Amino acid sequence: MTDILREVGMIARALDSISNIEFKEYDLTKGQYLYLVRVCEHPGIIQEKLAEMIKVDRTTAARAVQKLELSGFVEKREDEHNLKIKKLFPTAKGQQLYPFIQREHHHSEQVALNGLTEEEGAMLLALLQRVRSNVEKDWEFVKKGKKRQY
Repeated sequence: MTDILREVGMIARALDSISNIEFKEYDLTKGQYLYLVRVCEHPGIIQEKLAEMIKVDRTTAARAVQKLELSGFVEKREDEHNLKIKKLFPTAKGQQLYPFIQREHHHSEQVALNGLTEEEGAMLLALLQRVRSNVEKDWEFVKKGKKRQY
């Protein structure tokens, strides 16, 4: 069972690399599409929640959001009740690109699950969600500056 995380990592890196190459012509680089998708799916999300969703630190999320802002894909708006809070929204340019990113995701998922039955796909999803849940506990623990014992 020691190769499971290697396999998951290789799959993730390969798909990320493919996406980065295919989205380059749209000025999306280095995983920025992940942020744009989440902002399109959750208009008005705050940056901290976005970072949590993608499982990155705040600094990484801030850099990605800044690049998306400069490229005109997302915009920050002040919260009407708390001016310190900045909410993220997709721009028209970001919304226009969203369906293309979704088509790429759907295609990649079909390729990845090729040869699996619907039942096997559902089982794989359920198992991966359990694995993610396990890992999230450590992620939260370490994110708070604590050390894991291994």
